[in-house]
Amino acid sequence: QVQLVESGGGLVQAGDSLRLSCAVSGRTFSTYVLGWFRQAPGKERDLVAAVSWGTNGKYYSDSVKGRCTISRDTTKSAVFLQMNSLEPEDTAVYYCAAGRSYSLYPRSYDYWGQGTQVTVSS
Repeated sequence: QVQLVESGGGLVQAGDSLRLSCAVSGRTFSTYVLGWFRQAPGKERDLVAAVSWGTNGKYYSDSVKGRCTISRDTTKSAVFLQMNSLEPEDTAVYYCAAGRSYSLYPRSYDYWGQGTQVTVSS
């Protein structure tokens, strides 16, 4: 079992930065891929970025590439999403998820946090 708890969301202005945090715990997460998804009202849940816990290999979606950085801290057992130059289009609920391998699809991830709201005003 893997437990995920997100934090760091909030209301910011366009151009601001946020760092989302996901505290990870469990017995097998060291072999997992940790991903950040987001879902805006009326939209599908899309993968933003992912990192392999073991290798630190990373993936970024085209929509955030160059503005976001995903990282993991093996000492703190946490994964982070640093988001810069935020835009109103980034407004969504952001979810941390854990899966056995890289995938674009939410159904491939086994564990999910509750989500944290990010709202970017213009």
